[in-house]
Amino acid sequence: MRILIITAGSRGDVAPFTGLGRRLLDAGHQVAVAAHPSFAALVGGCGLDHRPMPGDPQELIRGWARAATREERRALTRAYADGLADGVAQAVAGGTDLVLTAFGPAPLSRAAGEAFGVPVIGTYLVPQFATRQFALPGAQDTGELGPEGNLAAGQEVLRRAEGLFAGAVTRLRARLGLPAAPPSVPADTGPVFHGFSQLAVPRPEDWPSRAEVTGYWWPPRPYGWQPPAELTDFLQDGPPPVFIGFGSMAPGHGERLSELVTAAVKRAGVRAVVQAGWAGLDGCGPDTLAIGDLPHDWLFPRTAAVVHHAGAGTTGAGLRAGVPALPVPVMADQPFWASRLHRLGVAPRPLPFQDLTAETLGDAITSCLAEPSYRHRATELARGIAAEDGAGAVLAHIGPGGPG
Repeated sequence: MRILIITAGSRGDVAPFTGLGRRLLDAGHQVAVAAHPSFAALVGGCGLDHRPMPGDPQELIRGWARAATREERRALTRAYADGLADGVAQAVAGGTDLVLTAFGPAPLSRAAGEAFGVPVIGTYLVPQFATRQFALPGAQDTGELGPEGNLAAGQEVLRRAEGLFAGAVTRLRARLGLPAAPPSVPADTGPVFHGFSQLAVPRPEDWPSRAEVTGYWWPPRPYGWQPPAELTDFLQDGPPPVFIGFGSMAPGHGERLSELVTAAVKRAGVRAVVQAGWAGLDGCGPDTLAIGDLPHDWLFPRTAAVVHHAGAGTTGAGLRAGVPALPVPVMADQPFWASRLHRLGVAPRPLPFQDLTAETLGDAITSCLAEPSYRHRATELARGIAAEDGAGAVLAHIGPGGPG
């Protein structure tokens, strides 16, 4: 089969799909990933075809920060959404037998699938069905809401998500010659697979039967990848370091954050590997090494703890490695995963990004490393996660000739 995976956003929104795509490729399918141009090397390095998706999420975040009014932010978002709509339509028109779609562009993917007569399956990285058991990631109120409050908060999250792309979906349907409203039998009644572990988030009992939790889709290492000699030398020169990275968060704040992280590392008396990310973090000093992007599955097991923004992918990588975490959530689904890490017993209470100082970060690192139960619990969870085969569940549904 020709399978097209559609996603949009930061590296964490793309990398898991390279893992899913590689499994499908190894099973004999032809696999393409529609993602932003900046991820062409990531996709191609895993042996998958890349179809470009217009837009630059890093510039979008910077534009939101610069925008003086709500209207300016809305204009930026509309332009981004319309670009995604064009990209989705072109990617599907390029030929495919099946579309797997991330949650963000899902309404656009379903419209294109309807127009071109291609089935669409949801492949989501975070919980995206409202439930009484917890408030969905992105809920504005993250307190103890109770069952009905959780359900209402989740429904509000889904309404906001739908509104984000509503105009783009309407315009796309018109361009594709579709009726303004979806058919009476909606296109989003098919199966949806969630690519995270039930050990991290057990499947809610009140979810519809079509919503499944498969286990993580682990990004593969690029063909021929080898760790930089500078990094292997650093790891061998002393005790395991702490990893510090904020992924796609805080672009343009690299200098301030770098100074803060350097001071926090010194305060905690640890060695650290600092990942640049979109913020452009750097590290200075004999006990700190700055790195770029590299496979977390190789690095994290070699660390004493991972300090990160609690994105879905990095959260999963830390759990897989069996090391303690210190979550520093910024936005979107990150507070959800940060709280989940604490509740799982592998991390202290989250340190919100807005509360980040050299003192708070240094002290939190010290506390994280001083509590042995975090590592014990992380090791236990890692054993269970290692037994799961998230991509295999999706592959089994698709089968050799397509979903039946």
